[in-house]
Amino acid sequence: MKPWTTRSRRTLLDLSPWLSVEQRVVELPDGRVIEDWPWVESREFANVVAITERGLFLLFRQTKYAVQGTTLGPVGGYLDPGEAPLDAARRELLEETGYEAAEWTSLGRYVVDGNRGCGVGHLYLARDARKVEEPNADDLEEQELVLLTREEVEEALLAGGLEVLSWAAALALALVALDRT
Repeated sequence: MKPWTTRSRRTLLDLSPWLSVEQRVVELPDGRVIEDWPWVESREFANVVAITERGLFLLFRQTKYAVQGTTLGPVGGYLDPGEAPLDAARRELLEETGYEAAEWTSLGRYVVDGNRGCGVGHLYLARDARKVEEPNADDLEEQELVLLTREEVEEALLAGGLEVLSWAAALALALVALDRT
C-alpha cells in the first residue's frame, strides 16, 4: 500500500502553541485529488501509567473541561518544544505526583485520529515509583491523587471510569504489558 501525498496546505486557524487547523490538498495512491482535506495539528503529549513499589496505580480523580463530572486519569501532559517524549513523561510524573520511577516501558506512539491528525500521544508504563518530593503541578483542573489496586483499575476501566480515550488506552496497554512480564 502507498501513503497519501500532501500537495499543499493552508492554515485556516492558528491558536499556537495549542492547536492549528489546516485545509490540505491530498493525492490518493490511485491519483485522485481531494482539494479540501481538513487537518488538525495539536501538541504531542505523554501519558504515564505509574505503579508504586507496593504495586498500587497512581491515578488522579479529576475534572477536565471536555468531561462531564469527574473522571480517573493517569499522569500526563504536553511535550515542551524539543523535549524527548520519555523526558516529558518523567518530568510530568515528578511534577504532578512527586514520584520518580525506576523502570520505564514505552507502550507506543499513537496518532490521535488516523485521518485528521489531532496530535500524537506517547504512552508509558512506569514501575517501582516512589515519592521523592512534593508535587509541583500547574494544572488548571482540580485533581486528587489516588492509589488504586489493579482490581480497582480494571473495574474502573471496564465501567467507563476513564473518560479520555488516550487514558483508557494507556491503562489497557499497561495491563497487557504487566501480564507479559
